[in-house]
Amino acid sequence: MKKWDWREGQRPHRRHGGGGHRHGWYRSNRQRPAHDDQWSGYNDAGQHHRTPQRRYEDQSYSSSAPSSSSSSSSSNTSSSSAPELPGFYFDPEKNRYFRLLPGNNNCNPLTREQLQEKEREKQRSKMLAEDEKPRKKAPRKGLNTSLLLQKKHLGLLPDNSYCRLVHEVKVSAMRRHKLEIQSTDNSNPNTDNFRLIVGDSACERVFTVNDVSHGGCKYGIMNFSSSSRGSLSVEMCDNLYFTNRKVNSICWASVNYPDSHVLLCLVGAADTPGCVSLLPASLFSNSNPDQPGMLCSFKISSAWSCAWCLNPQFDKTFSTGLSRRVIVKDAETGRTQTYSTSSDVLAQQFALRVPVLFNGCRSGEIFSIDLRQRVRRDQSSKTSRFHQESAITSVRVLQDENYLLAADMLGQIKLWDVRVTKPVQEYKGHYNEHAYLPIHVNEPEGLLLAVGQDCYTRLWSLKDGHLLRTIPSPHPAANDLIPSVVFSSKLGGCRGLPGLLMAVKHDLYYFPYNTDYQDEVEQTAGF
Repeated sequence: MKKWDWREGQRPHRRHGGGGHRHGWYRSNRQRPAHDDQWSGYNDAGQHHRTPQRRYEDQSYSSSAPSSSSSSSSSNTSSSSAPELPGFYFDPEKNRYFRLLPGNNNCNPLTREQLQEKEREKQRSKMLAEDEKPRKKAPRKGLNTSLLLQKKHLGLLPDNSYCRLVHEVKVSAMRRHKLEIQSTDNSNPNTDNFRLIVGDSACERVFTVNDVSHGGCKYGIMNFSSSSRGSLSVEMCDNLYFTNRKVNSICWASVNYPDSHVLLCLVGAADTPGCVSLLPASLFSNSNPDQPGMLCSFKISSAWSCAWCLNPQFDKTFSTGLSRRVIVKDAETGRTQTYSTSSDVLAQQFALRVPVLFNGCRSGEIFSIDLRQRVRRDQSSKTSRFHQESAITSVRVLQDENYLLAADMLGQIKLWDVRVTKPVQEYKGHYNEHAYLPIHVNEPEGLLLAVGQDCYTRLWSLKDGHLLRTIPSPHPAANDLIPSVVFSSKLGGCRGLPGLLMAVKHDLYYFPYNTDYQDEVEQTAGF
C-alpha cells in the first residue's frame, strides 16, 4: 500500500480521458496518472525520501519541542549564532526562544529595548571588571617600557617616537580613583549631576556645569592642586551661580591675563532671552576682595557655540555660532561683524598664529573665516570649505594649523589637511547618533580623546589612528549621564602629572599615569 503524501491531498481535481475518478485523494497507483510520480513518497528504487518542503518542517526552532531533531537544533544553536525570528528573542543561557509582545506597556515584561539595554549593561560590567585589573592589555602587540628603552639605547627608535609610545603604555596602565571634592560648605555635598567640565590652559582650574534637580543648572570653578608625593586635591570655589537657562558652550577667555574670564553661551527659556556672558574667574571666589575686571552680557539668542581668539591682532575678540550666521565681536569696544551661513554653526575654534576662525555646521560643512579680510556684500566670507556626512559637533585646530580635527553625529572623527581640503586620517570606534559631544586633543602625548553617546571614553593615537583604550563609565549608560572629561599633561599645575579627569553623575574620577597613586595618597593621609 502506498504511503500517503501530504501534497497529493492538496492537488486540484483532474479528469483523465474516460477513466473513472473520485473527488479527494487517489486510492491506488492505478488511478494516479504516470506524470504525477514526482509527488510520490517513494522513488523508483522503493526507498523513502522527503521533499524539500517536508525537510523544512522537520527542522525545529524551539528547544521546548520533545523531538530528536529539536535536540540537534539546540546543539547547533549553541555552537553557532541562533537565527533571528521576528517577534522572538533567543536567550543563549536558557537556549530557547521567548515571545516579544508588541507595545510598551506594564503588562509586557520583555521588550527588545530592555533586552538591548540589559546586554549593554552586561558588557559594561564585564569591561569595568577588566579595567580594574592591575595588569592590562598593551595598546599594541609586544609594546612595553623595557622593550622601548632597549630599542632607544640601540638607536632603533627616535626620541619623539619613544616618548609617544611610552605615553601609549602609560595610558593603558591608568587606573580609576575617586576624588573627594572639598568645600567650605561641608553640610551641603554635591548631589547634582555633572553636565560639563572644561579645564583652563594650565589645568589648575576646571569650570563645571551641573544640572539642578528642580530645573536649570548651576556653574562654578574647581581648583586642583598636586603635592610632591603625587596626590591630587580638589576644592570647590565658594560662589556658585544658578540659572534657569541651559548652558550650550563654554570656553576660557584671556582678557586681562591668561584664562582670566569664562565665556558662556546661555540658551533662553520661556520669557528669559538667550545671551552670551563674559564672566571673570575671580567672581566665583570670595577670597578676592577686588571688584571683577569685566562683567558683561550680550543679548544673543540661539547661540550654539563660542570661541575666544588668542591672536595678538584680535586678542579681545570672541565669536558665537548662531542659526545661519556667525557673530564676531570685540569685547572692549563692542564692534560687531556678522557673517551669513547656510546652516546652524555648532562648533568653532580660532587658530593661534593667524586670526582665522574655523566653523562646523549642522549640514556637515566646515569653513574658515579670515578676520583680516574685508568682505563685500556680493563676496563670500569663506576662505576654505569642505564637508563631512553629518552635523559637526566639534572642531580642533592642531598646533601646525594646517590640520584640523572634526567630529560629527555619525560618529566619524577625521583629520583634515586644510590646504588641500582632504581627510588624511580617520579615527574609528567613536559612537554618536544625535548628541552634542566634544573631542579633546593632547599633542604633547600624541593622544585624541572622545566620549561617545554609549558613555565609553576612547583614546586614539593621534599619529596613526590606532585605538589605544576604551574606558567604560563607572555608572550605567544613559543619555543624561554621558561622562565629561579633561586630559592634561600636568593636571593640577606645573607639578602635576599627566592624567584623565572624568565627571559623571555627581562623582569625580581621576585616572593618573602614576600606577602607585593610591599608595601615595594613603601615605599622605597617614601624616
